[in-house]
Amino acid sequence: MMKYETGDVLEVPFPFVDRPVKKRRPAFLLSNQISGEGYEILILSMITSAKRSHWEHDVALLDWEEAGLRGPSVLRWKIFSLDASLVLGRRGSVSKKDVQRIAETFHLVFPFFF
Repeated sequence: MMKYETGDVLEVPFPFVDRPVKKRRPAFLLSNQISGEGYEILILSMITSAKRSHWEHDVALLDWEEAGLRGPSVLRWKIFSLDASLVLGRRGSVSKKDVQRIAETFHLVFPFFF
């Protein structure tokens, strides 16, 4: 199984809570620290082009090409876990500048952590 690093942009079957459909989408790897005997769980956040909607704490990915994205995109704080064996591939990595902006927004979305 391929090892993924925090900050990677992965192609995954994105789960929807409001319908029984899964769609291939890019996702930002927040953590790869959950593992046990025979499995590895990844914690991911949605990446979207957000053409039809905007959420208050969306983070525009300024270096979207470096991340392997097809066009301007945002990280959306729609978080989910996924078994690493379900990853369809790696697209790229989010730039250090964008990771810093994501970290700053994390503290707004999850103020109880720090």
